[in-house]
Amino acid sequence: MKRDIYPKLLEWKSSKYRKPLILKGARQVGKTFILKEFGRREYKDFIYLNFEENPDLADFFQGQIEPERIIRNLSIYFKKEINPDTTLIILDEIQESNRALNSLKYFSEESKEYHIVAAGSLIGIMLSMPQSFPVGKVNFLNLYPMTFLEFLDAVEKHELRDYLENVADFSPLPLPFHNELIEALKAYLFIGGMPEAVQRYRDTGDFQEARKVHREIIDSYILDFAKHASPAEAQKLTLIWNSIPGQLARENKKFIFTAIQKSARAREYESALQWLENAGLILRAYNITAPRLPLQGYKEHNSFKVFALDVGLLGAISRLSPELFLRGDKLFTEFKGAFIENYIAQQLKALKEVDLFYWKSPTGKAEVDFVVEYKSQIFPLEVKAGINPKGKSLRSYYEKYKPNFLSRTTLLNLRKDGIVCNYPLYAINLFPELALSCTVG
Repeated sequence: MKRDIYPKLLEWKSSKYRKPLILKGARQVGKTFILKEFGRREYKDFIYLNFEENPDLADFFQGQIEPERIIRNLSIYFKKEINPDTTLIILDEIQESNRALNSLKYFSEESKEYHIVAAGSLIGIMLSMPQSFPVGKVNFLNLYPMTFLEFLDAVEKHELRDYLENVADFSPLPLPFHNELIEALKAYLFIGGMPEAVQRYRDTGDFQEARKVHREIIDSYILDFAKHASPAEAQKLTLIWNSIPGQLARENKKFIFTAIQKSARAREYESALQWLENAGLILRAYNITAPRLPLQGYKEHNSFKVFALDVGLLGAISRLSPELFLRGDKLFTEFKGAFIENYIAQQLKALKEVDLFYWKSPTGKAEVDFVVEYKSQIFPLEVKAGINPKGKSLRSYYEKYKPNFLSRTTLLNLRKDGIVCNYPLYAINLFPELALSCTVG
């Protein structure tokens, strides 16, 4: 499955300012696959080092770090010439070798001609980061779970993806396309974007097989907690992780520490929350006191929502069955719309790489689910999952701040309702760019 990050890898390869590249992302989002595919497609040859599978490989980076010596030894070990122009060097699970991570600095300074990409568990990299981490000496790319657009490609619905990406105005989609995309979205909300789960579903057509993959991934995350954290901290990580569905199911989705345990206090769990966020396993959306630039300057650090990195994993943690996802439209309102908000958060992060914020009125009577800063403008987005949306919160926001753009997601087709731009849930990729043609008058 070719991922949307691929053009960025090509851009890195051709850049005259190229440095060693670190591909960041949570465990099992597809980093190894995409780098190997990149090596096969774009280079004459590649060598692959996995420091977790073969810890002895770290010995090549011991002692004084001299890029040419390392290259010479690797060439002997792999029994092939490492050509700086035609060979890609892949350093996988690099968090297992601090010296290999350090070496990227020296390759950047002394041997820029070599094409080196590294990947690893974000959990491990964050926790094993050496003091001499090559700050400023590497390029970074983020890899997230597959977006809905990538999912359409994976399940052979390429034409629908192309259609969505070429929408130029708010004219409704033909009804057959709209209905087919709603059904595909239902499948995505169950399967999510973890590549192995998508592949299993693609191979078998069985939702339960995808769920088995979800459980395996969740088990691997729990094992990572135990591997990289103290027993006490690992317990906190697990409690937070398992609390996400319950937190989102509440009417007020603000993260409440006492929902983890009655005695829980913020100061006791904040480091664990930050750990999960740094590891890429959760997304946080912060409340803002006012929608002004930059939004970071107006966020309330102690008022936030927590979303899972992937909606499919959220369903697995919640132990929801495929029948709920595929029977009518009940899924869209279950958990008080929690799956839909999680889906939107996941898509915005992967498609736009924006920080996530929301706005709540001082009285608490109005709330706009997402407020996005994009290209030096602010876009409020109300997330609705039904076909009879009511926009009291969005209207309250408009009356208070008079924004240039108002946007809402629904199960309805593309359309404009006066000053409000309606995006179908499956077309969130069009937000906020299409809003530029929907100016509030």
